[in-house]
Amino acid sequence: MTDTDAMAMRALQVERLSEDLSGVAVRQVPRPLARPGEVLIEVEAASLNYPDLLMTRGEYQMKPDMPFTLGGDCAGRIVALGEGVDDLAVGQRVWGVGMGSFANYAVLPAMAVGPLPDVLDAPSGAAFGAAYLTAYVALVGRARLEPGEWVLVHGAAGGMGLAAVDLAKALGARVIATSTSDGKLDEVGRLYAPDHVVNSREALRDKVMELTDGKGADVIFDPVNGALFDESVRSIAFDGRLLVIGFTSGEHRSLRSNIAMIKAFSLMGVRAGEYGRRFPDRRKRIIADLTRLAGEGRIRPHVDSVFPLDQWPEAFARMQDRAAVGKIVLTP
Repeated sequence: MTDTDAMAMRALQVERLSEDLSGVAVRQVPRPLARPGEVLIEVEAASLNYPDLLMTRGEYQMKPDMPFTLGGDCAGRIVALGEGVDDLAVGQRVWGVGMGSFANYAVLPAMAVGPLPDVLDAPSGAAFGAAYLTAYVALVGRARLEPGEWVLVHGAAGGMGLAAVDLAKALGARVIATSTSDGKLDEVGRLYAPDHVVNSREALRDKVMELTDGKGADVIFDPVNGALFDESVRSIAFDGRLLVIGFTSGEHRSLRSNIAMIKAFSLMGVRAGEYGRRFPDRRKRIIADLTRLAGEGRIRPHVDSVFPLDQWPEAFARMQDRAAVGKIVLTP
């Protein structure tokens, strides 16, 4: 083996944008190096997020120069520290969030990495990252969720939605979980015991009002948008907070300003990644808080399925088909 071979690794890269993933392939690439403020992680597991799919098409707000390595969440072991990193250690098992995780090695900002609690294995640690960070930024950072408030979670069987159900329950909220699949709702109920589950194909506003004694939902977590956004506006409580997380429906909606005024609710956009980049000290506190909650067993990431890196097409197909309940994980 040459020195060059020893410093190479396998990575799932986007070489050109395409609608059918034909521009994506596993390639041999140089192993990255940790720069100041970064850590190099030997990846044990990494999880898929919907933005991974959008980035293969050039439809996500982040558009790296090509070729680039996919993957935003991982868990593994630190093998090198960049200059200035003194609160983590070589050999330490960690979870973290940052681009380039679908590979044998990934470089992440030290501020976006936390110790992996002993109660979590690598796939669960990989499922922890962006989903729970987004749920925390949305429910705590933006909505200032209070115990006893009603939280309506759309797309509750997906990675983001399931994390929001789990975290909201841990924070003492009363949770209504929605999905278009009764089977998925049964699984969500089994995993995290929300107070109620509702098929969002039903008369959603009527059901929410019935369950909340006519008040409506104090906080709505919406990674779906489209027609569900309109139902959310009709289902929200006076002085409520409507959190826009994403657009997995592929549709965007507009809000008439007079409706927001009459119901006196707040429309809040949530970009957890950008939130962390603009407020790194807050991100560090959030990672510490999530690590503590997981270590205490109060939150539990759920892994739907695990695929080896070479089976990435099957993993992406499962995500595209919305067949998963929880996170899909790749192992390099």
